[in-house]
Amino acid sequence: MLITGGDDHDGPSGHLGSAEVFRAATLSFQATGAMHHARVAHTATLLNDGKVLIAGGQGESLTASAELYDPKTGTFSETGSLVTARYKHTAGLLPDGRVLIAGGSDERDWSGNLNSAEIYDPGTGKFAPTSSMNDSRFKLPGEAVQLQAGKLLVAGGSREAEIFDPASGKFFVVSGQMNDKWHYMTETKLRDGSVLLAGGYANNDRGTTQTWIYRP
Repeated sequence: MLITGGDDHDGPSGHLGSAEVFRAATLSFQATGAMHHARVAHTATLLNDGKVLIAGGQGESLTASAELYDPKTGTFSETGSLVTARYKHTAGLLPDGRVLIAGGSDERDWSGNLNSAEIYDPGTGKFAPTSSMNDSRFKLPGEAVQLQAGKLLVAGGSREAEIFDPASGKFFVVSGQMNDKWHYMTETKLRDGSVLLAGGYANNDRGTTQTWIYRP
């Protein structure tokens, strides 16, 4: 398991570029190569070739940079930049190996929630814009759950959940709503194909024990 970035104290000077690997066989952590850019609130997506795409986040400033971690060499290499600098967004692997990046915030944080989305193509190493979400949202789960037929579920940061359909390249709102805009809730795919949405906090910063089930 790869662990990247984060911070060890508040403020830009506390953001980390270091990375570690957890090895289940030995139940131990070991240092690996450092990222080119320190960052927090970024996304990490495992690609089909075993590399990991690190995208966006906050360093000394908001960044559009992206990097690839190669487990064979234990090093990071820079790849194409995001179309829109963002952090606190979500990412999800599409069936064809591309990666969807959606939502998050710009440097205004609460006042700069984004509904824009883009797609990374590992074949070209570039990001390109795609259709926007129906609602702006940030503080999302780091990984958007892949459903049947390769669709991706985006939940949190809004009362509504949305599905990205790679066939049409568009988002559509699912039926039903949550009772608040739960930030940093989790998405967990269950064996029957449904998705458990749990926890998070609303605009009053009070956490919740509520859970929700999305049934495709």
